[in-house]
Amino acid sequence: MLTEWLSHALSRRGIHYGWAMVAVTFLASLVSAAAVGAPGIFIVPMQMEFGWNTVDISSALSIRFILFGLTAPFAAALMGKYGPRNVTISAIIVIMTSLLLSLGMTQVWQLMALWGIGVGVGAGMTALVLGAVVSSRWFNHRRGLVVGVLTASNATGQLIFMPLLASVSDHYGWRWALVVLSTMLAVAAVAVLMIMRDRPSDLGLRPYGDTGTAPIAEPAHNGHSIFAATLTTLRDAAKTRVFWILFGTFFVCGASTSGLVQVHLIPLCGDFGISPLQASGLLAAMGFCDLIGTVLSGWLSDRFDNRYLLFWYYGLRGLSLIALPYSDFSLLGLSAFAVFYGLDWIATVPPTVRLAISRFGPERAGLVFGWVFAGHQIGAAFAAFAAGWSRENVSSYLPAFMAAGVLCLVASAVIMTVRREKTAPVLATP
Repeated sequence: MLTEWLSHALSRRGIHYGWAMVAVTFLASLVSAAAVGAPGIFIVPMQMEFGWNTVDISSALSIRFILFGLTAPFAAALMGKYGPRNVTISAIIVIMTSLLLSLGMTQVWQLMALWGIGVGVGAGMTALVLGAVVSSRWFNHRRGLVVGVLTASNATGQLIFMPLLASVSDHYGWRWALVVLSTMLAVAAVAVLMIMRDRPSDLGLRPYGDTGTAPIAEPAHNGHSIFAATLTTLRDAAKTRVFWILFGTFFVCGASTSGLVQVHLIPLCGDFGISPLQASGLLAAMGFCDLIGTVLSGWLSDRFDNRYLLFWYYGLRGLSLIALPYSDFSLLGLSAFAVFYGLDWIATVPPTVRLAISRFGPERAGLVFGWVFAGHQIGAAFAAFAAGWSRENVSSYLPAFMAAGVLCLVASAVIMTVRREKTAPVLATP
């Protein structure tokens, strides 16, 4: 098989196959995340073509965010039973099918079914949980760095393709932009099929940094159903205070990023005379800055107290959102916001994953983080709808941006209530 040949080739050069897993996971997350970010470009074209208002479209996107999050913990259980490779390929196929079927949609309910349910479930099957599973299975050392890289791929994918898709939409229509996106998804699916493996033991390897000599043990299968394993983990985690703190702060994270800026920054800029293509360029700039900021965050999370990192990330993000209305939406002001906010876009993920691994153990960290990520997406859904409501009823997005900034400051304070402790994982593997 190609994976065995590639493993031997990398081994001869002193490179662990885990880094090939990082590369293919990065590509899959990058492209599938673009399907989550793309609808922000199409709000204005769909309003013009179908006469849908902002609340209609925001409602569909809210459904997508909720399912995106609620699917994540079950996806972690699916990966535990069927492997990340099969789940990732299935997820990409679901997203592609939903996008291609949406080429012929004309009603709001079709938007909700295809982009709300289809894309939401498909993207949720990978999302940030895939990176958490890959990092915990393939790496004993450099976990924080790997989580940072894979998190960056997810967040950057939601932003970096914006100018390309906006340009295609502007010149050829939003349907052709979906065709381009579907083609990229097909390429990613082939790469996953050829390169991704489920565990290091599939190739006779140990995780990166594992210097043990005992025989490689295969994971135990206890016969629990996907739903039972997922809900049991939630039941056990919900008994701990740290879970609710991570869940609540990640709710704020989603409300201040994916649900607000990703969805509504382009129409917000339109209110101030900035074209969708120019606004998508700002999002792409945020994506590049996020790639730097999140990878750096992963590096830092291996070296410093993750609580203090989250304190600064949420605090600085809140201040940037509160300052946005005072930028006068000039080129200089928006560029400064794009750089500063972009560096902090989703830098919160590596320290949050590290806290989940340290408190709940590597085997169940994926499931626990899946539920924490559900909080992120519930927050995103709330902000996506609330900002649309604000625009329709108050004729301005700015109150929503100011409120998100205040929530970030609250999250900054709350995260410091997590006790600094070094104890055994509180959850036993079911």
